[in-house]
Amino acid sequence: MTNEHYDIIRMPRITEKGSRQKDKNNVLTFVVRKDANKLQVRKAIETIFKVKVLDVTTVVCAGKKKRLGARQGSKPDWKKAYVTLKAGEKIDIFEGA
Repeated sequence: MTNEHYDIIRMPRITEKGSRQKDKNNVLTFVVRKDANKLQVRKAIETIFKVKVLDVTTVVCAGKKKRLGARQGSKPDWKKAYVTLKAGEKIDIFEGA
């Protein structure tokens, strides 16, 4: 296992919508590196967490516009990956959510 896998997966994204998807369809959500493709995300999840991945869907989310007084800027764009696990598979970090 190389550090490359840990560079691809930034962090799990635990939200109410994500918790419903996890319970209903066994779909987990991760924030991933913006230039990572679906094959890299699949390999990283399978290697790091020792689970079987059925499907990966990625979405590029636009950064929000932010303002501080007269200055305007924006947060950076980021990428989200929806990972569908094989039935019976689970990742422990999502079990407390």
